[in-house]
Amino acid sequence: MTIQLKPCTRDDLSALQAVSRETFTATFGDQNTPADLAAYLDTAYSSAQLTQELENPASQFFFILKDQAVAGYLKLNTGTAQTEAMGPNDLEIERIYLRTAFQHQGLGKRLFQVALDQAHQQHKTQIWLGVWEHNLNAQGFYHKQGFRQIGQHTFTLGSDPQTDLIYAKTL
Repeated sequence: MTIQLKPCTRDDLSALQAVSRETFTATFGDQNTPADLAAYLDTAYSSAQLTQELENPASQFFFILKDQAVAGYLKLNTGTAQTEAMGPNDLEIERIYLRTAFQHQGLGKRLFQVALDQAHQQHKTQIWLGVWEHNLNAQGFYHKQGFRQIGQHTFTLGSDPQTDLIYAKTL
């Protein structure tokens, strides 16, 4: 078994779009209406949107590959790319997703470690993320990693305003 991390570039757009749509649907599809899910996927993971995010120097995407297959990905934001104005010393984990067949193999922890490593390399003092209020498994994972809830914000999925809890960890 070979595990690799690969920074994503614009050349990875189609693969990033496919894994983004697949993993978001697998994670949240059952809890949302088909119309809201489709509207979100068409906006958040459009070619134009993902190209803009890939070209933003304040954002980073990484694929995690297992035996050369894309198992999942990570998106990090700093500065003005953050989804909340958290400041110049903060790094946001905006997305950390694994395809269903690759879950429960330690790959999510590897992606999380990449986020921590990037925060340290960039001399950040805090790492943060938003997690859906109903995603209790993810909340439990982040608590175990030393995160604490510091607030909340609205995440709109299609026409449905939902609550994301903001979790942060001081580095």
